[in-house]
Amino acid sequence: MKILLLGKDGQVGQECQRSLPPLGGVSALSRDEIDLANLDDLSTLLTIAAPDVIVNAAAYTAVDKAEADELAAQKVNAEAVGVLAAYAQSKGKLLVHYSTDYVFDGEKATPYLEDDSANPQSAYGRSKYAGEQAILESACNALIFRTTWVFSTHGNNFVKTILRLAKEKESLNVVSDQVGAPTSARLIADVTASAIAAYHAKTLKGGIYHLTAAGETSWHGLALHTVTRAHANGAVLKLNARQINAVPTEAYPLPARRPHNSRLDTGLLSRALNLNFPDWKDDVDQVIDQMLRSETSI
Repeated sequence: MKILLLGKDGQVGQECQRSLPPLGGVSALSRDEIDLANLDDLSTLLTIAAPDVIVNAAAYTAVDKAEADELAAQKVNAEAVGVLAAYAQSKGKLLVHYSTDYVFDGEKATPYLEDDSANPQSAYGRSKYAGEQAILESACNALIFRTTWVFSTHGNNFVKTILRLAKEKESLNVVSDQVGAPTSARLIADVTASAIAAYHAKTLKGGIYHLTAAGETSWHGLALHTVTRAHANGAVLKLNARQINAVPTEAYPLPARRPHNSRLDTGLLSRALNLNFPDWKDDVDQVIDQMLRSETSI
């Protein structure tokens, strides 16, 4: 099996470089090696590489910047995805793509199901939803994984930011009325590998699936947990949990609207793969412990 991994330097892309090789040969490319905004180059790459599976871990993820440059977000998150889908459809190959809770408006009182109506409230969300639609309209073989609140030891993410700020600040305000499930890039990559194997074994159907850790918390709750765990590991911080103040979304205005409810129901994928997803605290603790052992990564 020839696997083409796009976005190798991102959080999920780096973990996929570990999880995918047991399935076959992996060609992993970064944005410097292939810019998804260049659709002609992307088409040429697909022709030359002739992959059996495309894993698209690349995306335009600058959520706030997208509000002023929606065309750029659409180019990468929708038009380029359409090129990938067209290749997969024409060759009968598999496309694996990652989407987001931002396709929903975040107003539902309970976790979102795969077939709930989309209603993106931001330019980023609209571009990701357009990418999903491009795949579905192509009728290609595809696995679309919606996920949320991704973190890892790589790249930029909330957990790393909190650890850095905890060394610099004596107080911090963190939003408490947005709720979701922090999900590690490692979990996403491991489930991706299992899903590809299951798809080729014909035990998993193509379609949209929700892929997150179990449990839920707020950004404020995640900040509290992160600082508490770091202190328990002996980290020297200026900040302690009592100095992390809960504030509403309105107190921290940003260009792009964030969903208040980012919870995604993972029952469909859990049943299909016979997997029990771990609680979010498990992977958060592992990542914090690993970063504290290597201070230069924070």
